[in-house]
Amino acid sequence: MLELKDIEHFDLFDDPKANILIIYTGGTLGMDYDENGALAPCGFEQVLKRAPVAKELRINLSVISFEVPIDSSQVELNHWKRMAEVIYEHYVEFDGFIILHGTDTMAYSASALSFMLEGLNKPVIFTGAQLPIASPRSDARENLVTSLEIASDKNDGLPIITEVCIFFNNTLLRGNRAKKVESERFDAFESENYPTLAKAGITIDYEWSYLKPYSQSELKLNTAMDPSIVILKLFPGLNATTVECIINAPLVKGIVLESYGAGNVPNDIWFIDLLKKGITAGKLILNISQCNGGRVLHGKYQTSGVLDKIGVMSGGDLTTEAATTKMMYALGMFDNMSDIKKCLATPIRGEMN
Repeated sequence: MLELKDIEHFDLFDDPKANILIIYTGGTLGMDYDENGALAPCGFEQVLKRAPVAKELRINLSVISFEVPIDSSQVELNHWKRMAEVIYEHYVEFDGFIILHGTDTMAYSASALSFMLEGLNKPVIFTGAQLPIASPRSDARENLVTSLEIASDKNDGLPIITEVCIFFNNTLLRGNRAKKVESERFDAFESENYPTLAKAGITIDYEWSYLKPYSQSELKLNTAMDPSIVILKLFPGLNATTVECIINAPLVKGIVLESYGAGNVPNDIWFIDLLKKGITAGKLILNISQCNGGRVLHGKYQTSGVLDKIGVMSGGDLTTEAATTKMMYALGMFDNMSDIKKCLATPIRGEMN
């Protein structure tokens, strides 16, 4: 099990607006300069010093940190499991949760936790930064402070946000609809297939019709994730030997097929035969689009019409991040192939239309 530091409490108010737990995993946001002038992960007390306005939100903060901060490119399934476990273990104590996370795999982590936390009715907001909080032009302070405000916001005593989200650059997105699309600008994330949940300007303007409504459901923790999957991204010149190696890989149970446009694939006989061979062998193939926006529509063009006939599933408007984590979730949760397919084809956390 991943080691966590003891929980730290920064209780400033007897009658707080909310009690928020911050889970610090690592990433650019929580970096400051050490005695040698090099950037290194810092404690949350230093983060608060760099963002003193957080103390003006009338929120009591608690922080739990990974013993060894991780770069987001090193994130694995056990990190997702530990984040989800922390939320489940402290769910009753806190009104909301902030996860400080590196940007590179944030959309994967947000998607994974959306599936792991069934019946969630409190805000779980991922945020981070493109520049360290120690940088004079850092986006870290604004991202952190506004995430805290959103996580504490209520309407008629109930939380406004009741799902896993990403907040970045004044924009709140559904976590399993988001993608990282920019590495050099502050607007690092977008959600082409689902509207923005809120925009932060002078006020925080919520798009009420797109928010997941509050319900009285009980939180359930589902951390069984099977990583026996692979992504097959189509490109001109992809050869039969490569595809055959993927289809025949003995440990691969599922394939996320990144096709062109609205789900189009080459109509070469060898390609279709190899997909059919994989399906006959009991492997799942889920077709999603390489495009950031739009959806897979089998049969819209002739080149995708054959896929339904051989048993390739349409992933609709799933992002790559949501498709991969949902397939891991479905394979981990269910043994029966019909249940796995039903899970993949059905919206369960607002991840697809």
